[in-house]
Amino acid sequence: MQSNQQKNAARPPASAAASRSLRPKLMLILALFFVAANLRPVLISLGPVLDSVQASLDLSGSGSGLLITLPILCFAGFAPFVPRLLRYWPAERLILWGLLVLAAGIAVRSLFGITGLFAGTFISGASISVIMVLLPSIIKDHFPSKAGVMMSLYSTALCLGAAIAAGATVPLQNIPGSSWRWAMAFWLVPALLSALVWRPHIPPRQPQQERRYSRTPRLRSSLLAWQVTLFMGLQSAVAYCVFGWLPFILIDRGLNQVTAGLVLSVSLGIQLISSMLAPWMATRGRDQRSTIVLMLTMSLSGMMGLIYAPLAQVWVWSIVLGLGLGGVFSIALALLVLRSPNPQVAAALSGMAQGVGYAIAAVGPFALGLLHELTGDWNGVALLFAAFIIGGGIFGMGAGRAGYIKVDAKS
Repeated sequence: MQSNQQKNAARPPASAAASRSLRPKLMLILALFFVAANLRPVLISLGPVLDSVQASLDLSGSGSGLLITLPILCFAGFAPFVPRLLRYWPAERLILWGLLVLAAGIAVRSLFGITGLFAGTFISGASISVIMVLLPSIIKDHFPSKAGVMMSLYSTALCLGAAIAAGATVPLQNIPGSSWRWAMAFWLVPALLSALVWRPHIPPRQPQQERRYSRTPRLRSSLLAWQVTLFMGLQSAVAYCVFGWLPFILIDRGLNQVTAGLVLSVSLGIQLISSMLAPWMATRGRDQRSTIVLMLTMSLSGMMGLIYAPLAQVWVWSIVLGLGLGGVFSIALALLVLRSPNPQVAAALSGMAQGVGYAIAAVGPFALGLLHELTGDWNGVALLFAAFIIGGGIFGMGAGRAGYIKVDAKS
């Protein structure tokens, strides 16, 4: 009897044990949030100070266009090859290296003239592509039963990082003694802090860990993988067309430059709401198809309203558009995990979907601009937006069905 009492006294309370087991998960969630929040500032911080960059470096309009498109091309070019790196290093270690290289790329693009501007942008885009491909694999590995919630957190962090960078870069430039260089270089500080936060989550070196990824699953023959990929690509094309062209559309319709930019800012800011709620909604039912239809319908309605509705209604339609785009983007990210049976497939699907997806996204804004130049109005552009969204809906109906990608045992 006394022996049992001593054992019970020595045993920690259940609540204390649960607290100790919960703490590492909470710290990993916090680290994931910090890492994700650093994947957009390097992209978004250029736009607000682009005029200053052009004046300082005598950068042409075509050079500016290439600079804006370069990170998207990096995503498309590097993403398909990232899963192969998992044969040699664990995802956690690759993410740490990605953050350190990202910080180096930010420093190079900010401080070393026009050559550094392009080289640093290329380095930053390559490092971001590595991190973006691997985070869904981490989430699938550590939170398999909470994929919807975790991908919601991931997409919310992306939106929050973009919103902060959009609002803070110009004030940073306007600090006495500062310039566009220091305003853009500032974003290496949170990247380095994120690397410090992420460092404790790297597992010790274990040969069996590398062997888990000794073969990269091949998904090119999977219809479901292609449906997820094309859904990702078409929704990305819509988003980047909006980012690049919405202010021009509104200015052409009669709004001044400041108001047109503010409309886009409101649309971006409101995405925080739907990026949190949409994956949660999408995982409440049997599958994600109804939520995909809802978000795409809002995206199409919002865009058509901004092109054709009276200008007095632009704020309403900007909110509708933002809710739709934020929701469909977060669902597209969630599908990378929801359709994957294991972390290996999640990494391979993430590489495939983001590689092809960002290639489509890079073509979208160019095609829109060419169409507007050929037609001289926005009617053809409206039809192109509708085609992207309807195409996304077609592939989303397949991608949104409940089920996992089947991988050949030989792959």
